[in-house]
Amino acid sequence: MPPTDGLTLRQFVLDSTDARGLAEFYRLLLGIPYREGDERPDGAESSENGEDFIVLMNPAGGARLAFQQVEQLPEPTWPEGPIPQMGHLDLQVSSREALDAAHRRATSLGARLLRDLADDPQEPIRIYADLSGHPFCIFLASD
Repeated sequence: MPPTDGLTLRQFVLDSTDARGLAEFYRLLLGIPYREGDERPDGAESSENGEDFIVLMNPAGGARLAFQQVEQLPEPTWPEGPIPQMGHLDLQVSSREALDAAHRRATSLGARLLRDLADDPQEPIRIYADLSGHPFCIFLASD
Protein backbone atom coordinates (compact mmCIF):
# COMPACT_ATOMS: atom_id res chain seq x y z
CA MET A 1 0.00 0.00 0.00
CA PRO A 2 1.51 3.41 -0.95
CA PRO A 3 2.03 5.90 1.87
CA THR A 4 -0.94 8.20 2.36
CA ASP A 5 1.21 11.25 3.17
CA GLY A 6 3.02 11.33 -0.21
CA LEU A 7 6.34 10.18 1.25
CA THR A 8 8.65 8.83 -1.49
CA LEU A 9 12.33 7.98 -1.78
CA ARG A 10 14.10 10.96 -3.40
CA GLN A 11 17.67 9.64 -3.54
CA PHE A 12 20.27 7.40 -1.96
CA VAL A 13 23.38 9.31 -0.87
CA LEU A 14 26.87 7.85 -0.61
CA ASP A 15 29.59 9.66 1.34
CA SER A 16 33.05 9.79 -0.21
CA THR A 17 36.39 11.49 0.22
CA ASP A 18 36.26 11.87 -3.60
CA ALA A 19 32.61 12.56 -4.42
CA ARG A 20 33.39 13.48 -8.04
CA GLY A 21 35.41 10.31 -8.66
CA LEU A 22 32.74 8.10 -7.09
CA ALA A 23 29.95 9.83 -9.04
CA GLU A 24 31.88 9.28 -12.26
CA PHE A 25 32.42 5.60 -11.37
CA TYR A 26 28.66 5.03 -10.97
CA ARG A 27 27.82 7.21 -13.99
CA LEU A 28 30.00 4.99 -16.16
CA LEU A 29 28.92 1.73 -14.49
CA LEU A 30 25.19 2.45 -14.72
CA GLY A 31 25.14 4.70 -17.78
CA ILE A 32 23.01 7.39 -16.11
CA PRO A 33 23.45 11.14 -16.49
CA TYR A 34 24.39 13.89 -14.05
CA ARG A 35 21.76 16.29 -12.77
CA GLU A 36 21.84 19.45 -14.88
CA GLY A 37 24.62 21.66 -13.53
CA ASP A 38 26.48 18.76 -11.89
CA GLU A 39 28.29 17.66 -15.02
CA ARG A 40 31.83 18.98 -15.25
CA PRO A 41 33.00 20.27 -18.63
CA ASP A 42 36.32 18.80 -19.79
CA GLY A 43 39.17 20.57 -18.02
CA ALA A 44 36.93 22.46 -15.58
CA GLU A 45 38.03 22.57 -11.94
CA SER A 46 34.55 22.06 -10.49
CA SER A 47 30.90 21.75 -11.44
CA GLU A 48 28.39 24.58 -11.24
CA ASN A 49 27.01 23.15 -7.99
CA GLY A 50 30.45 22.50 -6.49
CA GLU A 51 32.04 19.19 -5.65
CA ASP A 52 30.44 18.66 -2.25
CA PHE A 53 27.13 17.19 -3.48
CA ILE A 54 26.70 15.57 -6.90
CA VAL A 55 23.57 13.83 -8.21
CA LEU A 56 23.00 11.21 -10.90
CA MET A 57 19.49 11.25 -12.33
CA ASN A 58 17.43 8.11 -12.90
CA PRO A 59 16.35 8.37 -16.57
CA ALA A 60 13.23 6.35 -15.77
CA GLY A 61 12.30 8.79 -12.99
CA GLY A 62 12.14 7.83 -9.35
CA ALA A 63 15.04 7.68 -6.94
CA ARG A 64 18.39 9.24 -7.78
CA LEU A 65 21.93 8.42 -6.65
CA ALA A 66 23.86 11.21 -4.93
CA PHE A 67 27.40 11.66 -3.63
CA GLN A 68 28.43 13.82 -0.71
CA GLN A 69 32.00 14.96 -0.07
CA VAL A 70 33.39 14.18 3.39
CA GLU A 71 36.86 14.69 4.86
CA GLN A 72 37.24 11.19 6.31
CA LEU A 73 35.46 7.92 5.77
CA PRO A 74 36.36 4.61 7.38
CA GLU A 75 36.26 1.91 4.71
CA PRO A 76 33.91 -0.94 5.62
CA THR A 77 35.63 -4.22 6.38
CA TRP A 78 32.42 -6.15 5.69
CA PRO A 79 31.88 -9.07 5.19
CA GLU A 80 34.61 -9.65 7.79
CA GLY A 81 36.06 -7.27 10.33
CA PRO A 82 34.86 -4.62 12.76
CA ILE A 83 33.47 -1.94 10.39
CA PRO A 84 29.98 -2.77 9.00
CA GLN A 85 28.79 -1.76 5.56
CA MET A 86 25.90 0.41 6.86
CA GLY A 87 24.12 0.17 3.51
CA HIS A 88 24.81 -1.00 -0.02
CA LEU A 89 23.39 -0.89 -3.53
CA ASP A 90 21.79 -3.94 -5.16
CA LEU A 91 22.06 -3.94 -8.94
CA GLN A 92 20.53 -6.64 -11.11
CA VAL A 93 20.90 -8.06 -14.59
CA SER A 94 18.69 -10.47 -16.52
CA SER A 95 21.19 -13.03 -17.85
CA ARG A 96 24.47 -14.74 -16.99
CA GLU A 97 26.08 -13.02 -19.98
CA ALA A 98 24.98 -9.65 -18.61
CA LEU A 99 26.31 -10.61 -15.17
CA ASP A 100 29.71 -11.36 -16.66
CA ALA A 101 29.67 -8.18 -18.77
CA ALA A 102 28.76 -6.09 -15.70
CA HIS A 103 31.63 -7.75 -13.82
CA ARG A 104 34.11 -6.79 -16.53
CA ARG A 105 32.79 -3.21 -16.62
CA ALA A 106 32.79 -2.80 -12.83
CA THR A 107 36.33 -4.10 -12.38
CA SER A 108 37.65 -2.11 -15.36
CA LEU A 109 36.30 1.02 -13.63
CA GLY A 110 38.14 0.16 -10.41
CA ALA A 111 35.68 -1.92 -8.38
CA ARG A 112 37.20 -4.60 -6.17
CA LEU A 113 35.58 -8.02 -6.16
CA LEU A 114 34.86 -9.00 -2.54
CA ARG A 115 32.95 -12.23 -3.09
CA ASP A 116 32.13 -14.21 -6.23
CA LEU A 117 29.01 -16.37 -5.98
CA ALA A 118 28.17 -16.18 -9.68
CA ASP A 119 27.82 -19.97 -9.84
CA ASP A 120 25.38 -20.18 -6.91
CA PRO A 121 22.30 -22.02 -8.26
CA GLN A 122 19.92 -20.18 -5.89
CA GLU A 123 21.15 -16.59 -6.28
CA PRO A 124 24.04 -15.88 -8.65
CA ILE A 125 25.69 -12.76 -7.24
CA ARG A 126 28.99 -10.90 -7.13
CA ILE A 127 29.79 -8.48 -4.32
CA TYR A 128 32.16 -5.57 -4.90
CA ALA A 129 33.61 -2.52 -3.19
CA ASP A 130 33.40 0.76 -5.11
CA LEU A 131 36.18 3.35 -5.21
CA SER A 132 35.32 4.56 -1.67
CA GLY A 133 34.96 1.03 -0.29
CA HIS A 134 31.12 0.96 -0.28
CA PRO A 135 29.90 -2.57 -0.98
CA PHE A 136 27.53 -3.11 -3.89
CA CYS A 137 26.07 -6.27 -5.37
CA ILE A 138 25.32 -7.31 -8.92
CA PHE A 139 23.05 -10.32 -9.12
CA LEU A 140 21.10 -12.30 -11.65
CA ALA A 141 17.42 -11.45 -11.18
CA SER A 142 15.14 -14.41 -10.61
CA ASP A 143 11.88 -12.46 -10.57
